Amino acid sequence: MSYQVLARKWRPRNFSTLVGQEHVVRALTHALEQQRLHHAYLFTGTRGVGKTTLARILAKALNCETGITSTPCGVCSACTEIDSGRFVDLIEIDAATNTGIDDMRELQDNAVYSPTRGRFKVFVIDEVHMLSKQAFNSMLKTFEEPPEHIKFILATTDPQKIPVTVLSRCLQFNLKQMSREAIYGHLGYILKEENTASEPAALRLIAQAAQGSMRDALSLLDQAIAYAGGKVSEEAVRAMLGAIDQDYLFKLLDGLARQGLKAMLAVADEMESRSLSFDGALQDLATLLHQVALAQGAPDALGQDLPERERILALAQQFDAEELQLYYQIALHARRDLSLAPDEYAGFSMSLMRMLAFRPIEPGTAAQPPAAKKKPEVPGTRNAIAVARAPAGSAVPAARSITAAPPVPAKGFDGNWPALATQLKVSGVAKQLAQQSELRSFDGESIELGLAFSAKHLADKVYQDKLRDALKEHFGSVVALKIVIGEISGNTAAVQAQSERQARQGKALEAIQGDAFVRDLMDTFDATIVSDSVKPT
Repeated sequence: MSYQVLARKWRPRNFSTLVGQEHVVRALTHALEQQRLHHAYLFTGTRGVGKTTLARILAKALNCETGITSTPCGVCSACTEIDSGRFVDLIEIDAATNTGIDDMRELQDNAVYSPTRGRFKVFVIDEVHMLSKQAFNSMLKTFEEPPEHIKFILATTDPQKIPVTVLSRCLQFNLKQMSREAIYGHLGYILKEENTASEPAALRLIAQAAQGSMRDALSLLDQAIAYAGGKVSEEAVRAMLGAIDQDYLFKLLDGLARQGLKAMLAVADEMESRSLSFDGALQDLATLLHQVALAQGAPDALGQDLPERERILALAQQFDAEELQLYYQIALHARRDLSLAPDEYAGFSMSLMRMLAFRPIEPGTAAQPPAAKKKPEVPGTRNAIAVARAPAGSAVPAARSITAAPPVPAKGFDGNWPALATQLKVSGVAKQLAQQSELRSFDGESIELGLAFSAKHLADKVYQDKLRDALKEHFGSVVALKIVIGEISGNTAAVQAQSERQARQGKALEAIQGDAFVRDLMDTFDATIVSDSVKPT
C-alpha cells in the first residue's frame, strides 16, 4: 500500500477530533442537534486551520444514513464516500480556478436537481473570495431563494473581499489559528500513534514554525521524520528548518548584560561561519526578549515545561524592563532594515552595537565622553540631545549630543526613601517595586512601604524577597519588609524621576532654543526645532 502523508491520514473525520476550533464545533453541534439548519455557512480563517475539513464533516452530519446528527457514524455509505471524496451529492468547487460567471451558472443549473444519494446536495466553494463580481451577482439569486435540498458551505482566507450581500445571507464562523500548545500536543499524540520517537523541543520548533496552521505542522512533521531517518530530534529539526540554536541567543543576551561587545561579535561571527539566517536570528531574538519581559512582569505566563524557562528567568534579573523594551524595538527595526544594510552580517552586528550604545546609564556610573573633538559647550545645554528639521533638500549639519554624568548616590538612610530606592542593588521588577512604592514607616529593624492599587502586581513574593535582600545588603542587617496596598501620596522615586525628567526636558528645550549653533541652523535653512527630539540624558 502506498504511503499516505500525515496531513491526510490524520485529517479529522468528526467534530470530536477537530483540534483548536471548539467555539465553531459547539455552535454547529447545537444547531444540528436542534435541527436549526441554515442554507449557507461561511468558514473564514488562515490556511491549514480546518475550513475544508470542517465543511466535509458538516456534509457528513447532514447526509449520514442514521439521520441529521452531530455525530455521524463514519461507516455508512454516505460517510465513507464523503471521506474518500466519491460522494456524488458533495460538490467541491475551487473558486481560485473557477472564477467566472459561466461556472456559477453551471452551479445554478445543477442546484435545481434533487440529490442523487444523500439528504442534501452540498456545494463547498473554497477560496470563494476569488469569484468575480459577475459570478457573485449570478449566485445571489440562489442564495436569496435556495431550494430546500441545497446547502452551501463557503470557505475563504479573505472575507473582506466577499460582497456584503452574500455575507448577510450566510452564517459566518471565524476559525482561529491553532495555538502552539495545541499543535505541540497533537503532534505528540500522532507520533505516539505512529510509534515514532521524538524530543519535546523538536516538536515545539515545528509548532512554532507552523505559525498556527495544523496542516503546515503535519507537513513539517512528515519532512522531519524523513530528514531524521528515525527519531525526530531537536538537532535534526533545527537543521531542517535552519532554525537558530537558542544557545546563540542566550550568549548574545549574556554579553549584552555584561556590556561585552567582543563576546557578542564572536557569537555573530560563529553564526556567519555556519551560514545561519540573520533575519531569522533577529526574529528569534525578539521572541526571546518578549519571553524575558514576560518573566519579569508575569512569570506564570511562561510555560512550566518550557525547556529554557530557568535560563529566561535568570536573564530577567539582569535587565530593567525599559531596557528590554528598547532591545525589542531595536531587534524589530533591525529586521525591517536588514535588506538596506551593506550585507546581513553588517546589519546584524550593527544592531548589537546599537543595543549597547543606547543602553540606559546605570545610576552611579559616568558617561564616557566621545573621543572626537567637540565644540565648546554652551551653558545650559548639558544633558540634552536635539534634532533640527530643515526643509526637504537642504544640507543640514549633524546634530550635536552633549552628555553629563549623573550624580553618584551617597550610602545610609535619612528617611528619603525615593533616594534610597534608586541606590539599592536590585533590578527588574523588584527595582520597579522599590521605585513605585513610598515610605510609611521605618524604625531601623522593619520598614513598611505603601503601593498603589494600580501597581499591586509588583508586590509578588518573589520581588519582595529580592527587595528584602537588597535592603539587607544596604543596611548590613536583616530588615523586615511589609508592603501595604492602598492609596499613596505619590512620594515615590518613580514620580520624582518623572518630575525631574519633565524639568530637565523644559530646561533642555530652553537651552537648545538659545544655542547659537541651533539658531544659526534655523536662520540659514529656515529650520524648526522638533520638540519631541529633545531628549535629556
